[in-house]
Amino acid sequence: MRRERLSAGAIGDSIGAEAHRRGAGGVVVMVTGVVSTRSTLRSEIVDAARRMSSDMCVFISLLVEFDRSGEWALDGEPSCAHWVADRADTEVSTAREWLRIGHALAGVEEVAQRFADGRLSYSKVRAVTRLADAENQHELCEIAERFPAGHLPVALAQWLNRHETPDERDTRQRALTKLGWHLESDGMIAGWFRLPPESGGALTSAIEAQIMRAHRGNDAPADASKPHTVSKWPSLPQQRADALLTIVTGGGANLDAELILHVRGDGCSLDDGTPIADSVVERLALEAFIRVLIHDAEGRPINASYRQRHPDTRQKRVVKERDRVCVDCGSTVLLQYDHEPSFEETKHTVVEELKLRCWRCHKARHAKLAAQAKLAASE
Repeated sequence: MRRERLSAGAIGDSIGAEAHRRGAGGVVVMVTGVVSTRSTLRSEIVDAARRMSSDMCVFISLLVEFDRSGEWALDGEPSCAHWVADRADTEVSTAREWLRIGHALAGVEEVAQRFADGRLSYSKVRAVTRLADAENQHELCEIAERFPAGHLPVALAQWLNRHETPDERDTRQRALTKLGWHLESDGMIAGWFRLPPESGGALTSAIEAQIMRAHRGNDAPADASKPHTVSKWPSLPQQRADALLTIVTGGGANLDAELILHVRGDGCSLDDGTPIADSVVERLALEAFIRVLIHDAEGRPINASYRQRHPDTRQKRVVKERDRVCVDCGSTVLLQYDHEPSFEETKHTVVEELKLRCWRCHKARHAKLAAQAKLAASE
């Protein structure tokens, strides 16, 4: 297929000629030309993504046919996945996943059809084929088409919580619980884990609690941030790795961490929104500390107010329920409670003047305020 593109020089010549004829109108031509070029590029990217998904559908179908033929054994390979990995120059685990999807599609014709005609992307098919069968495939396809790929795992987990019995869930999660690691080409060890939501939530809560402990040991977490502290911290993944190492090597032995579960009318979840089954909450509630957060008629958590520097547990619950994410960037990790206006101005802590911010936005905000105050003082 031949694509017509204007070079930078050709565009410049065209604009120059038009500007000579129309004066200021040349600016209009220039803007129109840039928008047109960008629009073409966007269309080509979308078309390429569709072709890639279509090619992936054909590729997976061929792999399944080849696996069933047994021809891979003629080359002395231990499995079809090994044969594919060698010829496609990829990891064996990747080839196994392709084959898993292909064999699963054989039993769910509706999913296969929507994959073939482009209604479901490879990313969505990969998630749906873990749960789909002949009976539920139409319902899962409808869910997959309603949600973007990035939100589909949460939607499928919520669906699964409504359709699995506690025994079925325990059996499935036990069979899929895993931990693994491997050597990367740069000599570092890379790892992964797959855990039930309550176990994974306990681990991630402990890691974040250790990170917050490290922050408290270096800087006050509230309004005392200084400009030079904004960029001194390592990245969040680095902090998580450091926290995990501290915990497993004994440095976090006395660490107190909460696993917060939300029980609402539309379902139960961990604090980060991960769906969790009602039966799991019932089991954990037997030994848990239960705190009730009352909402008003409009669904807003009821306020609490005290004249103290730091918000108490109830105030934190109210603010967390109201904001849920960082009010500046939308992050859900390492959230802190920020006075706005500052406690030094008001001398009290009330929910209406507390905002939920991630540690980075929190420090950046107070660094900006400190810089503005310093500038004002020098004038």
